[in-house]
Amino acid sequence: QVQLVESGGGLVQAGGSLRLSCTVSGRTFSRTIMGWFRQAPGNEREFVASIRWIGNVINYGDSVKGRFTISTDITKNTVYLQINSLQPEDTAVYYCAADQGLRVRDKDYEYAYWGQGTQVTVSS
Repeated sequence: QVQLVESGGGLVQAGGSLRLSCTVSGRTFSRTIMGWFRQAPGNEREFVASIRWIGNVINYGDSVKGRFTISTDITKNTVYLQINSLQPEDTAVYYCAADQGLRVRDKDYEYAYWGQGTQVTVSS
């Protein structure tokens, strides 16, 4: 079983930055895809970014390109999401997800493992 634990969320003013972390433990795969999604109240879960654990292949959702950066630190078993120029519309619960494979993917049903989420709230 794979466990994912997110951290780093909080309350921030518009224009600020946050770095979310997702630490992976338990049974891990040699070929792993990590993803970040977010869900605002009343909205469907939205794809944010995806990265191949080894090889650094990356994909971003259209709404976050240029402001969000996904990265990994294999030595710490951690994937990060750097968020810059935060806007009120970025307010959501941010979820980390993982699955086995090589193809970066943007659909939530393609991920088998999920964290509990971390709340990001942006004030105007």
